[in-house]
Amino acid sequence: MDLRDRAALVTGATSGLGAAIARALATEGANVALTHLGHRDEGVAVCREIEAKGRRASLVHLDQTDPASCEAAVDQTVGALGRLDILVNNAAVNQPVPFQDLDGLTPEIWDRLLDTNLRGPFLLSRAAARHLKRQAQGRIINISGFPGLTPMGSSIALAVSKAGLIHLTHCLAVALAPSITVNCVAPGMMEGTRMSARVRPEALAALREKAALKRTTDIDDVARQVVLFCQAESVTGQTLVIDGGIVFQ
Repeated sequence: MDLRDRAALVTGATSGLGAAIARALATEGANVALTHLGHRDEGVAVCREIEAKGRRASLVHLDQTDPASCEAAVDQTVGALGRLDILVNNAAVNQPVPFQDLDGLTPEIWDRLLDTNLRGPFLLSRAAARHLKRQAQGRIINISGFPGLTPMGSSIALAVSKAGLIHLTHCLAVALAPSITVNCVAPGMMEGTRMSARVRPEALAALREKAALKRTTDIDDVARQVVLFCQAESVTGQTLVIDGGIVFQ
């Protein structure tokens, strides 16, 4: 699919990976709506960068635990950009709880992570589907993570939510074919993000050592893969892991 003049909605795009994806799509000619839940000033700055590339940009408030907010974000995107061709489900939350601390993983933490990281992408995909089908070349890209494939990460709830997102990708690929493709990228730890800033230096060093390539994940590699999934005509239901080889160790 040629991305020129296509319209994309990228959730959680005020910084980090979401912002990198938004910039990469704009570089390929897409107009982009970015969602925020706080951090509005950062979102405005990313919009200005996209507009400097000669593309249209819009900033949309989204609480993806709220079905009405999901519907409104999609409708506002279509209103601002005139159409919707691409949905990138990037926004997620995390709250570290050691795997062994089952008592510390409260029902409230579990529900918050699953509601945001798994239920939210479903709600947004459902809201976007009718608009994506109109183009007959719709694209949904989900952002999971290496904890979705192996029992690692900052909590069991995070790992389960990311694993669920991978299978949601499989299920939506069947449900929305043939007019919409649905794929997933599962990154490893990406330095320079809000999440990595909360990770202890020794923990980052341990992740580098665990990776076959002895490095963390490059944000731009992940953003480029999102673009490639958007451009691909015959790929759906797939998950690509970009983690430097952690899951193979």
